[in-house]
Amino acid sequence: MTAAAYRTGMVANPQTLSDIFATETLGSPENAVGFVLWRVVHRYVREIDRILAPVGLTHLQFTVLAMAGWLLREGEAVTQVTLARFGDIHPMQVSQVLKALEAKGLIARPRSAADTRAKSVAVTEAGVDALRRAMPLAIAVQARLFGQAGRPGGKFLDMMLRFDRPASD
Repeated sequence: MTAAAYRTGMVANPQTLSDIFATETLGSPENAVGFVLWRVVHRYVREIDRILAPVGLTHLQFTVLAMAGWLLREGEAVTQVTLARFGDIHPMQVSQVLKALEAKGLIARPRSAADTRAKSVAVTEAGVDALRRAMPLAIAVQARLFGQAGRPGGKFLDMMLRFDRPASD
């Protein structure tokens, strides 16, 4: 960069940036739990996407399909809103994923008997088959990335579950 670019304020001076990171941060991105968590989550999603590609599912499609299966196991009605709340996913994103899963024949969305404005979500036999093939693959990625610490009762999972609890006021 030219000295003129720094003087005019068009471009931040490297020393200014250095000062900010020396005084206003934790010293480096690797010291920020948010940054590390962001990278770990994205690595996990990339790994799941890669391993589920032969099953024809993305991480998000698998997650929504698995949540639907989990919630439907008791025979209760499940809607898009139910899935969005359970997974803390924006309802429009859930809607788009459900459309993709429906196009693949993995779910059906009949009109809700309780609310004619809403559609219920039902997992099809093809959806059950996809879950049977995908679940062990996803669990294998989890085991490879997080080891014993990511298993039920493991330290990492327990810590994540503590952070996932709603904050008490």
